[in-house]
Amino acid sequence: MSSLKLHNAMWPGLVGKGDGDGQEPPISLERMLDLTAAAEVDGRKFDGIDYFLFLPHTDPAASDDELRGIADLIAGKGFEVGSLVAPVWPGTVGDSAMGDDAARAKFLEAVKVGCRIAGIFNQHGVRKRGVIRIDSAEFGVNQWRENPQANTKRIAETFREAAKIAADHGERLAAEGEICWAGMHSWKDMLDLLEEVGQPETLGFQADLAHTYLYLLGYNAPEHALLKEGYTEDEFYAAYEEMTDKLRPWTIDFHVAQNDGTVHGAGSHDKTGKHCPADDPNGKLDIVRCSQYWLKDHAARGISHICWDGCMFPNAVLETPTTWNTILKSMIEVGEAADKSDVANP
Repeated sequence: MSSLKLHNAMWPGLVGKGDGDGQEPPISLERMLDLTAAAEVDGRKFDGIDYFLFLPHTDPAASDDELRGIADLIAGKGFEVGSLVAPVWPGTVGDSAMGDDAARAKFLEAVKVGCRIAGIFNQHGVRKRGVIRIDSAEFGVNQWRENPQANTKRIAETFREAAKIAADHGERLAAEGEICWAGMHSWKDMLDLLEEVGQPETLGFQADLAHTYLYLLGYNAPEHALLKEGYTEDEFYAAYEEMTDKLRPWTIDFHVAQNDGTVHGAGSHDKTGKHCPADDPNGKLDIVRCSQYWLKDHAARGISHICWDGCMFPNAVLETPTTWNTILKSMIEVGEAADKSDVANP
């Protein structure tokens, strides 16, 4: 059995969901827990969950007792809690890390909310690992381009303040690189931002296989593309190694995922790397092989679990039991390969 704990994300039940035109309804936290709990492969089950601290799954202003009740619910399903997603986006608690002082104050308040809830879960005992996930909460990539250097510095200033808040609560922050987030929309701009923040002990990178595949193609930053369409397998892995060698030292949280080379958005969420089922016939990634580039020396970076991210999966896919068994099988294979890799490269 892999030493890495296997987690499933709960936010596919709510991100991009709602009551707007063309939107599917959210799936409750309890239903997502039950779908996850039902998955089993050769006696192995998911160990825990990662989840987004916002409605309808969690009221960020919930009382301590209400949060302990959620912790009881999660533990009662046989799960532990890992990484938590702070509600940093406009329309939740937060606002743009690149914005004016009022927006940045909201962003920092969202980080405080994440740290508060993490602390309650830690005290309860249901949370034993993980980070608090953030991003720039700024969809305006074109606005960022008006003054890239100044805007990156602005985001970094916000992130440094957020990192201090996290450190004061005994937490670490991980910024998830996606092509939709300003200042984080390419592997090079993400690296520049991490280096500008300059606090690797408190603020690192969250790598997601689907999103980082779009990094390779330079989807929102053609000047930083490492691959061109029609690439060979050798060209792919050479580019993949180049990217992961730059970002892996910063990587403190990891999402297993699949991508078909396209982007997808739903509801208020802008287009970003499309998450596909693990066995999608159009998937571009060898999930197990690609994961090893990120998980090399994972324990030294404090990574003790991996999480499947099925963000914006259609409800019909989420409600299909075979979806989760197939995903769990891939997760087991990723974990076992990571353990073997560490033995081979002590």
